[in-house]
This record gives sequence, structure tokens and C-alpha cells, in this order.
Amino acid sequence: MGVKEKLHNFREKNKDKKWLPAFSAFHTFLYTPNETTHSGGHVRAADDLKRTMNMVVLAMIPCLIFGMFNTGYQHYLAFGEAVDFLSWDAFLVGLTKILPLVIVSYVVGLGVEFIFAIIKGHEVEEGYLVTGMLVPLIVPVDIPLWMLAVAVIFGVVIGKEVFGGTGMNILNPALTIRAFLFFAYPTWMSGDKVWVHGATERANDIIGGANLDAISGETILGGLAQGHQAAYSISDMFFGFIPGSVGETSTLLILLAGLFLIFTKIASWRIMLSAVIGALVMGLIFNGVTNAELITESSKFYTLMSTEFWHHLLIGGFAFGVVFMATDPVTASQTNKGKWIYGFLIGFISIMIRVFNPAYPEGVMLAILLMNVFAPTIDHYVVQGNVKRRLKRLKAKTA
Repeated sequence: MGVKEKLHNFREKNKDKKWLPAFSAFHTFLYTPNETTHSGGHVRAADDLKRTMNMVVLAMIPCLIFGMFNTGYQHYLAFGEAVDFLSWDAFLVGLTKILPLVIVSYVVGLGVEFIFAIIKGHEVEEGYLVTGMLVPLIVPVDIPLWMLAVAVIFGVVIGKEVFGGTGMNILNPALTIRAFLFFAYPTWMSGDKVWVHGATERANDIIGGANLDAISGETILGGLAQGHQAAYSISDMFFGFIPGSVGETSTLLILLAGLFLIFTKIASWRIMLSAVIGALVMGLIFNGVTNAELITESSKFYTLMSTEFWHHLLIGGFAFGVVFMATDPVTASQTNKGKWIYGFLIGFISIMIRVFNPAYPEGVMLAILLMNVFAPTIDHYVVQGNVKRRLKRLKAKTA
């Protein structure tokens, strides 16, 4: 008898045990279960939900590794020390800062999932496999681990479990966690020092009287919101050699991940494409306003409004949010026409928030959360529209 059969028999013998959901979580992580799901989010295909989630995590691995190199590179760059991007010095700094974020995210998040599964007597759900990887990629590298742990507990409990678990949640759990951090601990989630490892600590030392050179970890969006021109080239923005959240800087890797998710039919190309179109349309409108001189350079909105419309796709977390979070199959629109509307509005509103809210120039998080709420309404009206059109055609045929 093989290991697979032994594990299956062990599971069958302990069906009535409280701890069985915890065992099943590891069992089904190793072996595809030979049974169908009964409720909640599930995939009607040859692969199960856990394997599908693993493919999304796999798509994020290049962003994670790049983020480790970039974290170290930006750290040394801000401190005025020369270091190659692809060097062990840069990688080790990133590894020592990012690996604890990954561990805390998974240990705390899965811990909450296991507790709920054992108490409620259902299987451990797979949704946190993706959320657990998303969280460390969308937070500042120096955020205290206890804050991350508190936010993860809040996000999993309030963002998912109270709605019934994976497949039943209204809001994207990873963005719920990020939103909690943003509103509960704003000084650790915004500003020009939180995006580069060590910048906040050094700034505090300077304020305390230390004789050190000033340091800045300002992101491109943060600079534009303050009326400063971007200090990075287009290639730096595209390849990701800029300060920012751990996994959000490299548009190239995010684009490749998006193509991989489209090729494997896991993510919706309609949502991604319509979000890009929505962002470009909003960017063109703002460019038109500045070109027509409807506002002057003294306006606090001028710099972001006059930014080339397509540059918005390369800066901030727009690309990452569109590829990995707007396409969440649970919280996004389900109908094809609804996906076009949903994605377009995410892109459109993201750029609008960037321009009109200088205190929070990264608008994609709020735009996705807002559209998560309206996704069921969009689907409702799309379905009702189809019903009316079919009834109209039926009446015309029978008249």
C-alpha cells in the first residue's frame, strides 16, 4: 500500500475527529482529492482549487525574487553606497527583510483559517494560498511584523470568514488587509521614507541630532503628488528599478505573469485589458485638460494631470493590482460584459484617485475595493439586460 492510500485510509478512519480539517489541508495539498466540492468557490475542471491557487502563487514568485534584489538595491542606493543590482549584498538585504513578511503572512493567516475550519467543522479553504503571497508584496518592506499580523487577522476574519469563507467574500482579502494597514497605521504606509529599507530609521536619527546625510525614499507617485518631476527613466519604471512596495515595481514581470495567467485561463483578459483602457482614457482626459490650459501649473493637481497618460501604467501599483487583484474570480464580475465594465471603471477610477487625492496617490487599491462592492450590481443589470433583449426577440418572433 502506497503513501497516498495510507493517508486516504487514515482520513477515512478519522472522519469524526475535530482536527481532521487540519489534516485534510495538508493531505489535499500533496494529493488531488478524489471527490467533488459541495459549496463555496470551486472549479469545475480537471484541476482543483488548490492547484489553481498554486499557479497564481507561481506567477508571483518572479515578482517576489525581483523584490528581494530591488529592496537591497534601493537600500544601498539611498545610503549612497554602490552595489550591483544582481549581487548577493542586495539580495541578502531583501531576503532578510521580506522572508519574515512572507512567514508572518502565511503562519498567521493560515492559523486563522485552521482555527475557523476546526471550530466550524469544514475543510480548510485554499483562498489564503494566494492572499498569503499577495500581502508581503503590497506592503512597505519595513512595516513592523506585529502590525502585519494584526492586519492579517483582521483581513481574514472580517474580510472573509464573516461572509462564509473562500468563495463567499465580497472584498478582496489582500486589499482588505492593505486598507486596514493604511487607515490604522498611516505613517507606516505612506510618505517618502517607508518604501526604502532603513530610510525611516535614518530620518529619525537625523531628527534626533545625528550628523548624517539626508535620505529620501520617495516613490515616483509620491514625488508627482508633491509637484516634483519623475527622477527615473521609462526603462527604470518598466523594469522596476524604483522604490515601491516589494512586488509592485517591475511592470515587465507583472506583464509576463499576466500573460501566464491568461494562457492558463486562470485570470480574465477582459478585466486586464478594460482596466488598461480605462486608465488610458482617464489619463488622456487629464492630459487634455492641461493641454487646453484649463488649469495652471500652480495647481496642486497639475503635475499628475500632465503626466503622460501611458506613464500611469508603469508607475505605482496599478499593473500589479490589475493583474493579481482586480481579476480575483471571487470578487470580480462574473459575466463577460460585466467584466468589461468592471475593469474599465477600475482603471478609470484608479487614475482619478491618483490625481485628486495627493495624500493617497496610489488609487488602485481603493478603486478595486469600490468595484468589488459594485460587481454583483453590474452582473445583475447585465443579466437583466440580456433577459429583456431575449424577451424582446421572442415577442418579435411570435408576433
